[in-house]
Amino acid sequence: MSDLLKKDATQRFMFDTSDARGELASLEHSYADVLAKHAYPQPVQQLLGELMAAAALLVGNQKVDGLLSLQARSEGPVPLLMIECTSDREIRGLARFEADQIAADATLADLLPNGVLAITIDPTVGQRYQGIVDLNGDTLADCFTNYFVMSEQVPTRFWLGADGVRARGMFLQQLPADVIEDEDERVDSWNKLLMLGDTLKTEELLGLDNETILHRLYHEETVRVYDPLAIEFKCSCSRERSGNALTSLGHEDALNLVAEHGGHIEIDCQFCNAQYLFDAADVDQLFSGAGVQSPSKTHH
Repeated sequence: MSDLLKKDATQRFMFDTSDARGELASLEHSYADVLAKHAYPQPVQQLLGELMAAAALLVGNQKVDGLLSLQARSEGPVPLLMIECTSDREIRGLARFEADQIAADATLADLLPNGVLAITIDPTVGQRYQGIVDLNGDTLADCFTNYFVMSEQVPTRFWLGADGVRARGMFLQQLPADVIEDEDERVDSWNKLLMLGDTLKTEELLGLDNETILHRLYHEETVRVYDPLAIEFKCSCSRERSGNALTSLGHEDALNLVAEHGGHIEIDCQFCNAQYLFDAADVDQLFSGAGVQSPSKTHH
């Protein structure tokens, strides 16, 4: 396995001796790419990393082609956290924040008071689906666990951690009765897996590789581990999409905007800091139906 794949990948595992499955996520390069776009305070770096790890775990859980979007909104110093991950496992993210209101030891409740978490699945084909849960757990991992209890009604548990360098996540999910038929035994078996999972410290989650984590937690179980699947940072912005946003203004308003801004409009992508410039000739071209035929994106 390449070093790159170890750093940005998810890896599924199954328990042969219990009706449960799990997955581990590890993000370094993609996490660094997201953090490099803005000067995020450390508590925001941590939240972004945890949300990225959750998205990486969830995208493998969806059996559809399309886009998974996680949005946390609040009335506090972090009004928005947003992660998008495609079924091709391309991830991007951003946060809006008020740096002067964020203490170094800020908790989830400090950063996102009265917050809600929206999980949206936008399939290439079919109906868009959205589930919403209040951010009333002590951690983001608690909030995702609550979401599954409320909306999916499938016993599921999340563990998430991030430190500005590495973002990691693990989740366990109970499967329908197959290995263990007796309901009491099923409950006991599931609770034992959770209890062992809860012994995992955040430093261990962030510092150990998957094999070591699984051995440390579940060496008494028979665990089947699958090949890792890579994840990478990639932004879906384009000059064409920026042009489409301009056409929604109408021809005259778009030209007025160009004039007001000294001869060209600059559209910035908040996710990757790409910059797209449009002048009056570009606007005329857009509205003539000729589309976009100007230079590709530049970066600040």
